[in-house]
Amino acid sequence: MSLSAGKLKHMKALSNQAGVIAAAAMDQRGSLQKSLASARGVSAKEISDEMMQDFKIAVTKVLTPHASAILLDPEWGIPAAKARSSNAGLLLAYEASGYDNTQPGRLPDLLPHVSAKRIKDWGADAVKILIYYSPFDEESVNDIKHAFIERIGAECESNDIPFFLEFVGYDPKGGDEKGLDYAKRKPEIVTQAMVEFSKPQYKVDMLKVEVPINAEFVEGSSVYKGQKAYTRAEALDLFRRAADVAHKPFIYLSAGVSNAQFIESLNMASESGTDYSGVLCGRATWKEGIPVFAKQGMSALEDWLSTEGVKNIEAVNAAIKSAKPWYAKAGVAAA
Repeated sequence: MSLSAGKLKHMKALSNQAGVIAAAAMDQRGSLQKSLASARGVSAKEISDEMMQDFKIAVTKVLTPHASAILLDPEWGIPAAKARSSNAGLLLAYEASGYDNTQPGRLPDLLPHVSAKRIKDWGADAVKILIYYSPFDEESVNDIKHAFIERIGAECESNDIPFFLEFVGYDPKGGDEKGLDYAKRKPEIVTQAMVEFSKPQYKVDMLKVEVPINAEFVEGSSVYKGQKAYTRAEALDLFRRAADVAHKPFIYLSAGVSNAQFIESLNMASESGTDYSGVLCGRATWKEGIPVFAKQGMSALEDWLSTEGVKNIEAVNAAIKSAKPWYAKAGVAAA
């Protein structure tokens, strides 16, 4: 893997002094609207642009002093980007929220008024793309997604800005992704996706990946729910197998789980000795602040974030002490 001087500069801006990505994520859109609406007892249409922006501003302002970077969206996140701490780099999402549900395959789309060039012009240090991906989906569906990512990679390369690719697994047959059956298949789904998107034609600079297990199904874990998909020894081995196939630096995403579950997953990553390079963590740090904001407003949210939110992000920071610098996996000089 080689990085241009421009990409290297941006990657440094996203990292802490140890070369680790300790980033917060606040690019949720449709899901955030729905959560705020539910907490207020109204329809999602009644959640105003101002409310969306205010929530993102509060999270960004309070949490970025404790993060190396923040991930935001161009739709409601630009005011928040201006409110971030001076120590924090900036990633912006390029994909439209959600996916095309008029046909099978959870096909992605891009924001129509956004480009990699514009993301860079807005002061971002990286382009982030999320796709839903399963190696068990139809070959024709995955071929569309492969071509999609090839185009984004080429666009990022031509604009000399790092490309962070996030892929989230799913069951093409519509099964419960939080259930036991999916937990048993998850390691292969995550691992095969890491193999695929490590390939050079995608020009990905950082893989943003799910942990390869569901900690609620790891026998004896602190969040174990009583149904076993793997022993702890098996889970640790699955962490190592996924890390071994990645030929690009990778960071873990929290995927909407609780702070306790994400911390337990990171503890297993540390115990297994994987060479992951940090995290991009969103809802695990701030989602419990949603009802606070919905019912009590901006000031109450900032108070909650200053205590519980900071406690959550500092717990994540403590859990990633074993993370390895991204430039070691990338094979580039630290300087």
